[in-house]
Amino acid sequence: MINDLWSYISVADHWWGPNGIMARLDEHLRYSAIAVGISLVLAIPLGLVVGHTGRGTAVVTFIANAFRALPAVGLLIFLVVLISPQFTGRSEARYLIPTTIVLVLLSIPSILANTVEGVRNVDPEARDAARGMGMTGSQVLFKVELPCALPLIFSGVRSAVLQVIATATIAAYISLGGLGRLIIDGLSSREYPKVITGAVAVAVLAIVLDVLIALIQRYTVSRGVSGRFSRKGATATTAPRKDDAIEADAEVLAV
Repeated sequence: MINDLWSYISVADHWWGPNGIMARLDEHLRYSAIAVGISLVLAIPLGLVVGHTGRGTAVVTFIANAFRALPAVGLLIFLVVLISPQFTGRSEARYLIPTTIVLVLLSIPSILANTVEGVRNVDPEARDAARGMGMTGSQVLFKVELPCALPLIFSGVRSAVLQVIATATIAAYISLGGLGRLIIDGLSSREYPKVITGAVAVAVLAIVLDVLIALIQRYTVSRGVSGRFSRKGATATTAPRKDDAIEADAEVLAV
């Protein structure tokens, strides 16, 4: 398999051009970015409101479980049949819109559920301290609950991105591009090195994006929340003491 993979990627013509690996990678990233962006805009505000108020938790749980059970390929074909006749000519939108809807529905559950749980699991003492300082409900949400919930929110985003990257390959099934095009075209022409290249490219892309998001999380989440803060030479792996926890809470409230 390694020899087949190398025999394909070592040819320069396979990288460039309208059907090259780089063009397919660009398409794959574009489809995924659109879907994840829409999911973030929809899921995070809703999750913050539900987690803060405690209302609608049962509905969120139902939505998350229902969306996770959706058959991606079957739903995609149904939406293509339903939406594509509304467009004339060879517009990319007739296939891009159904694909985006499917990817959004698949990525929302992880982001929404983790956002709700992240806010709900905030230490009640931190909330009480914030209210004792005279903070309003919105200030408590954005200055205390949101910073404390960021680790779980990022976990949901990472899970959603991985799922979208993997599922975006089905776009090739309805004549769109992306890395799935390498797999579909390779199978139809029995070019198995091309199939292997497409599969490996999807896996590598998912790993790279997961690492990038983990780095963003590391430098975005407060050290007091993540447990990375140190005191008098204590390492990140040292269990925080009681006075360390007080400093962490003070750091969160100051964000």
